[in-house]
Amino acid sequence: MLPEPECRVLSIQSHVVRGFVGNKSAAFPLTIAYGSFIFLAVCDPVMGDKRNGDGYMYVPENLLPVYKEKVVPLADIITPNQYEAEILAGKKMNTEKEAIEVMDVLHAMGPDTVVITSSDLPSALGDGYLVTLGSQRKVIAGGSRVTERIRIEIPKVDAVFVGTGDLFAAMLLAWTHQHPNNLKIACEKTVSALQHIVTRTICCAKAMAGPDKKPSPAQLELRVIQSKQQIENPEIIIHATSI
Repeated sequence: MLPEPECRVLSIQSHVVRGFVGNKSAAFPLTIAYGSFIFLAVCDPVMGDKRNGDGYMYVPENLLPVYKEKVVPLADIITPNQYEAEILAGKKMNTEKEAIEVMDVLHAMGPDTVVITSSDLPSALGDGYLVTLGSQRKVIAGGSRVTERIRIEIPKVDAVFVGTGDLFAAMLLAWTHQHPNNLKIACEKTVSALQHIVTRTICCAKAMAGPDKKPSPAQLELRVIQSKQQIENPEIIIHATSI
């Protein structure tokens, strides 16, 4: 019986001594992911976000052309939030149609898989949900090239976490490798695992904080290690729809 191929992943992110953000958030799920990895390049273009409806950059603006011209074209997968997708594409996305146009612009820059991890597009399920959108270009039998697009409605959580974006990108890498031609399943497993982790984190944080008290940022550190089983084999509790 041949030995299982060695798994190699190069993860370039920040590293913290305490808590789960950057490489501390990404390393554990990648360590326990099964199988070997081909060199898929994943880029989470961390540049900014929206606050009260307005976009803002928390990195120097001169990094934007570096991402657009050098980093994103080398990536196979990118995971921007809505604001980052808009500034990379140079287009706003206020509707699903405009979001698809933005993802097509990002595809044209190089990546075959684009997942907009969070957006303020309206959800049919109400204000308590945020919308994630994904698009994957792939070649099917016969050599035809098609694009799969998906939409996910995710329940909002009344808490602020750090490291969820890093965790999302790491798990998406693992599940895309397991399901290279099925963006729907890869995203469902990624989002469901993240939801399991967030739910466990909130329950633990509230128990530590005590009745009627708001958990502190330290108490809201992601329970990544405790969620090993859900990372390895997540029960799909959030489903994607094709668009």
